[in-house]
Amino acid sequence: MAVDLETRIRNAWLGRVSGCMLGKPVEILSMRQGHDALSNYLSTAGAVELRDYVPLVPDTMVASLFPETCRGHLEVAIPDDDINYTVLALMLIEQYGLDFTTEDVGRAWLSWLPGGMTFTAEREAYVHLLEKAGMGFTFGVPAEFDVAECADNEFNDWIGAQIRADLYGWIAPGQPQLAAELARRDAALSHAAEGVYGAQFVAAAGAGLVGGASIPDAVDAAAATIPAESECAAAIDLARRVASRGDGPAEIHATYADLSPVHTINNLALVVWGLTRGADDFSVAIGDTVAAGWDTDCNGATVGALWGLTGRPIPAHWSDPWQGRIQTSLAGVGELHVDDLIARTVAICQR
Repeated sequence: MAVDLETRIRNAWLGRVSGCMLGKPVEILSMRQGHDALSNYLSTAGAVELRDYVPLVPDTMVASLFPETCRGHLEVAIPDDDINYTVLALMLIEQYGLDFTTEDVGRAWLSWLPGGMTFTAEREAYVHLLEKAGMGFTFGVPAEFDVAECADNEFNDWIGAQIRADLYGWIAPGQPQLAAELARRDAALSHAAEGVYGAQFVAAAGAGLVGGASIPDAVDAAAATIPAESECAAAIDLARRVASRGDGPAEIHATYADLSPVHTINNLALVVWGLTRGADDFSVAIGDTVAAGWDTDCNGATVGALWGLTGRPIPAHWSDPWQGRIQTSLAGVGELHVDDLIARTVAICQR
């Protein structure tokens, strides 16, 4: 039976939020103390095979950071930059249409995105926007600014643009090249080269999946939107080889041991590995991806969204706890309901 567009979009939202909330309580543990510490925590918690939300172990870093996202404590999807950016992309398209420019992305940031919820490359770009805005800032329209200067920062190949890209695929069913172009325009505000390629791949893969492509075919089409000689392309190839052998993430960890835990390339490898490994099981896809470490909430969100676009049912134990409630820290937005976001996203697709 054919899967309708609304079902795919619904499951993309459910998958993205659920994957993000799964990875959120262990993100800092993973990034600060490494994969071994994350594995030890999950072992202590009795969740070596992570197939539900992370259990809460008292007197641990997890308990001191985001206990409200742990199993049995989750009642609402709390604010997170990954979800902020997906909602922000929706608002951007609603205001500017598919012809938005990178400068429009900057205007949207200044209008709706709190500076305190930006990190690494996004924060550097945001500071540059504020400096250029000066007294010329009026209702979200800064004075002229140079996009290339915003993107000229030491973090421009880190994961930020990749986590902003999902929605551009959702609204371009069967059009990976269009999705990649939309993601490129967004990414160019803060990122360059590999940082942009990761965003293009994620958006293009989503476009393929929402258009009805299988996961392998969607990955193929998305890989074709980035340079074949890029490091992101090499990471995609490595991830698929490792997953095809049924292996864990050890080779990926060894290959990218020297990269920041929030770099684009290593996290993209885990996304492709987890999505491929769990192609037939949502819980395996997001569970193994998060358990593999590095930027756990970002990768869980991306894999969850991509898997959701297949249109297959997402087990209720992932979406039921947060009851459709999604909190953001975007200016004037606050809490949203997933049904509203689904309807708005479908409306853009139909338009």
